[in-house]
Order: sequence, then C-alpha cells, then structure tokens
Amino acid sequence: MMNNCLIVHILDKQPHDLHHQPTESVFASAIDPKHANQIVRRLNQIAPLEDLRHVKRIQKKVLEGGKIQLLVILCLASESNNQLDSMPPHLLELISSYQLSPFITKVCKYAATSKEEWQEQCKFWPTSYHPRTYNIDGITGFSEEDSQSVLKFMQSAVELATSDGLVVNAAVIVDPSVKQIISSACDQVFAWNTCKDDSCYRQPELFSSHHIISSGCDPHEPLHSNSSSNRLKQPYTGVACLYPRQWAEQQSHSESSYYCHPLRHAAIVAIESSAARDRCLFPSEGNGEAKYLELDSKNSSWTSSPVKRQRTVCANGEDDDKLNTHSQTSDQLPARPYLCTGYDIYLVWEPCAMCAMALVHQRIRRIFYAFPNPNTGALGSVHRLQGEKSLNHHYAVFRVLLPEEALHKCHT
Repeated sequence: MMNNCLIVHILDKQPHDLHHQPTESVFASAIDPKHANQIVRRLNQIAPLEDLRHVKRIQKKVLEGGKIQLLVILCLASESNNQLDSMPPHLLELISSYQLSPFITKVCKYAATSKEEWQEQCKFWPTSYHPRTYNIDGITGFSEEDSQSVLKFMQSAVELATSDGLVVNAAVIVDPSVKQIISSACDQVFAWNTCKDDSCYRQPELFSSHHIISSGCDPHEPLHSNSSSNRLKQPYTGVACLYPRQWAEQQSHSESSYYCHPLRHAAIVAIESSAARDRCLFPSEGNGEAKYLELDSKNSSWTSSPVKRQRTVCANGEDDDKLNTHSQTSDQLPARPYLCTGYDIYLVWEPCAMCAMALVHQRIRRIFYAFPNPNTGALGSVHRLQGEKSLNHHYAVFRVLLPEEALHKCHT
C-alpha cells in the first residue's frame, strides 16, 4: 500500500534550516512611542525596506515593570561599511532630530514559508507570515484512495516513457474530477512522421487499472519504494527536458533526414493534443470567433463522461455565475473547457522552464513528477517557478518518489 510520505509537496520557496535562517544586518534604534507614527512615516519615505517587506518596521518589547519599549529599523547596514556616516543625509537628519541612538541588529532575510519558520524568525525581529489563502487538494496530504489514483496515473506516464525502448519524458494530462485521461504524449524532439492536423488526436479512455497498467507491469507490484535517490545511475540522454540542446548535437552528427523540432517536449505535445481534443469535441463556428458551439451529435459518442466545465468565452458577455447556474439547471451538453483549467499533469521528469511556463499559461492545477531534473529543472531542482509572485497563475507541485528501477519494470 502507498502511504502519504511517498508524495512530497514541493514548496514554493526553498525551505531553510529552522535554526539557521539567513539574516540581514540593519540599523535600528529605540524611539519614544509618542513619536512612532511620525518616524515610521518618514522612514518609509526616505529609507523603504523594499527587499525586506516581510519584516515589521517596529519591534515592541515589554521591559521590567511593564514599561513599553519600541525599536524601529532605520535602514540596511552595509556589509563592508557599517558606520553611521554611510547613511543617507536625510536619515542622518532624522536621527539628529529625534536624538536616536542607532545600533546594528539582525533580521531574517527571507519571508517564512511555514508557521514554524515564522516563529523562529520572530526571535530575531518580528516578521509577517501569510499562509496561502487557497487550498489545493494534496497540499495537506492525500487520502489512501487519492494516493492510489496518483500512483496509477504516474505508472501510466512511466509506461508511456519507456514504451519505445528508449527512455524519454512522458506527460499525461488528467481531469481529476472524473479520473479521465485527457491527453498523453512523449518527447517528440526527433520523429520520423509528423502530424499537421487534428488527425493525430486519439480519444483517451476512462481511467482504469487495466488501461494504465499493461501486461509489461505487474499491477500487484507497485512502482514506489520507501526511498528514492536524486542521483540516477544512467544519464537518460533521450529526455528532452534534461538535455534541451541535445537535439543540436545529434543533428550535427547524423546524416538521417528525420524530423527534428527542439520545442516538442512531452508537456508541450500533450498540451497540443489536449487542444486538438477540444477542437474535435467542441467545433467552433468560423475562424477566431469567441463563441463555442455545442458538441455535434455525431461526435457525442466520443466521450462517455461529462467534460469538466471550467470557463466559457461567450460573444454576448454573459456573467460567469449566470452561465454556471444555467449549465447546472439545463440539460444542454457540456461547454468547452477553458484551456487546461482544473486539470493535473503527470510527468516522469521535472519539467524545464519552457514546459513549466507553458503549464502556467494552460492553467494547470497540479503537477506531479517522479524524477528531479538537476540540469534545467524549473519546479524544485534549479528554479521554483511555482513560487514566482509576478505570475498570474500558480499551481501546486508534487514529487512522487519512485526508484530508478521503475523505468525498467515496464519493458516488455
């Protein structure tokens, strides 16, 4: 049986040792409480703490006898020059006006990623902690049923990645609400045949153990183990995200006339296949129009379960809430999904920055991967794109701990 510790949530930020968090030196001073508002307002104008927004400007201490002492951060202290004369002139004027006595202290350099980190940070100087305001299934743990579902879909991705003998990356996009595979694909950086239209699309079958575990894998012998090393024994040079420039080297040393496209990584191809599926199931009227038609009766047999409705673009600009109410109370056929909103994707290898950003644009909800990408990994190994605040969409990232032997179990 699979237990929850085998599915690891990859945090948005690199966690730090609770008792050895990185710190920054700052100038601080005790101030008269009755002048606190004026001093803080002026400091925010002449010495804003742009890179320390998680740090509170004021520290309140209760001294013996119940007397309140307020300390305020004046500015950052330079590592090379911590003398007062290195401060800006306006700040020196403020210090002189209120007869402050600056001293150097330490504050935590990075915002806390957990309540435990925040509690440790406050031992140096008070900081703010903002836990996530949304909850994506799995962040706080998986049920036994959900764990088994995650493992089986990952098995499907592993089987696909090893189906042609050469180990490549594979992607499986899933609608978790109905446990249905929406699309799946392998790396296609090198290919003998290409497909220019939607004829490549094949309808995925409903999720079942028979569908995702072939005769090459023993369904009673799970792929997971109690330990998984980040260092793999083989280089797996066929994985596009691991070696994004490998195609150029192979092309320069090859006389074959096969098709080569450096951008056709597994995740990109799976997204393309998902879009082709939508075009087939929900044919639109005209070129580039915003209104999506209902599913044609001749194609209604292609799907045996309702497609999860996420968002619909309508020419008449109806409110989303009205559309949701209308769709729930009528017997009309399901509307076209908005990109991959609400879907999960299972990848054998951690995606590179290109693939990870493509999944942001597609509004993927959760990403599961089995093996880290120490070369170009964008979701934990090298970067953590899921924690980039400037992006307009964020997904949750999980690693399913599998032994390297899992890549060789599904060979027939």
